[in-house]
Amino acid sequence: MRFSSIGSGSAGNGLVVEQSSTRLLLDCGFGLRDAEQRLARINLMPDQLTGILITHEHEDHAGGVFKLARKYRLPVWLTHGTLKMVERILPPEPLDLRIMDSHTKFNINDIELTPFPVPHDAREPVQYTFSNGAKKLGVLTDTGSSTPYIEEMLSGCHGLVLECNHDIDMLMNGIYPISLKQRVSGRLGHLDNTSAAAILSKLNNGNLKHIVAAHLSEKNNKPELAIDALIGALNCERDWIGIASQETGFNWREI
Repeated sequence: MRFSSIGSGSAGNGLVVEQSSTRLLLDCGFGLRDAEQRLARINLMPDQLTGILITHEHEDHAGGVFKLARKYRLPVWLTHGTLKMVERILPPEPLDLRIMDSHTKFNINDIELTPFPVPHDAREPVQYTFSNGAKKLGVLTDTGSSTPYIEEMLSGCHGLVLECNHDIDMLMNGIYPISLKQRVSGRLGHLDNTSAAAILSKLNNGNLKHIVAAHLSEKNNKPELAIDALIGALNCERDWIGIASQETGFNWREI
């Protein structure tokens, strides 16, 4: 199993997970042409995708999903709550929309998916683990806080994509209005570096081979700050921590 990001941040998100001939795109917050170009950078054509998963309805995650799905006739998996929130942007043409339960694991061809709910200011947001039966990839972004269930889901992963959205001092001393600062740093907002490291330190990381910091704010964080925080949790070498950038994401990693 391998995984790659086509971009990660407030301007758009997309993560591809591949096992054998099954290729799933987790979120697509990019315009159609941009998404096609980003997939091409990792040597994928959109018609090679098996389908698209949506974590929640926010534009940087769901904004490009339906144009891509319509053009390439891709099925889309999402929660009932997310569906209710994206109905306004659905195209008039019928789409293959598949409602999944946020607490029930399911299979898409060669990949077993386990969704889990997260605290975020969306209607019914979820994150996922992906498994081929032997290896597990965990993804946690767009959550303002952790829960014991989240930590249970992410323990034992071989690969982990973990939100490090902001440095709390940069956020609080930055240009955002106070209402936005409160939203970003709140229980239903986004993880700061220290909170992400605290979650990481609680996990069983005995299998971990890849850790990637994701969804970094361009205005309120720096890659070196996220790396410093995660190093403290793992006691690892600096170059062992990866960064998912807004422009290029990160290249394929195999677990």
